[in-house]
Amino acid sequence: MALRLLTSRVVARPYMPVVRKSATWAVYRGYATKKYTSDHEWISVDNGVGTFGVTDYAQSALGDVVFVETPAVGDVVAAEEQVGAIESVKAASDIYSPVSGEVVDVNEALSDEPSLINSSPEDEGWLAKVKLSDASELDGLMDEKAYQELVNNAEEH
Repeated sequence: MALRLLTSRVVARPYMPVVRKSATWAVYRGYATKKYTSDHEWISVDNGVGTFGVTDYAQSALGDVVFVETPAVGDVVAAEEQVGAIESVKAASDIYSPVSGEVVDVNEALSDEPSLINSSPEDEGWLAKVKLSDASELDGLMDEKAYQELVNNAEEH
């Protein structure tokens, strides 16, 4: 019985699974939608909703974060508009929305644990989720390579 199971897995099947181009392209798009602003915010888009926060570079420049002000759910924000602030032991910094749209969720965990921005700025330390009103605004943002060049140039000066 075990040999039969093994051979059924090893023997080539007479059919090939159907792979749709749209399915594979959608997977690629999922990885290609993380963008960055020159103000050191990142945004990752999934199904028209962008999750954004501050980059690792920004959190390291700020130091230990002690307070985070986020926008409220239902707020309508414009690209490059101030939507909150981050205070650290070193400084305070405004947060700007990378895109226009309606805030559909905020990271409530940051009110109790603002240090999530230091420990996981581009994962658990996200700030808000915005339903995009104009997806073409993403075209004006930097990809990872361009953002890394910006950071490298800033560190050199």
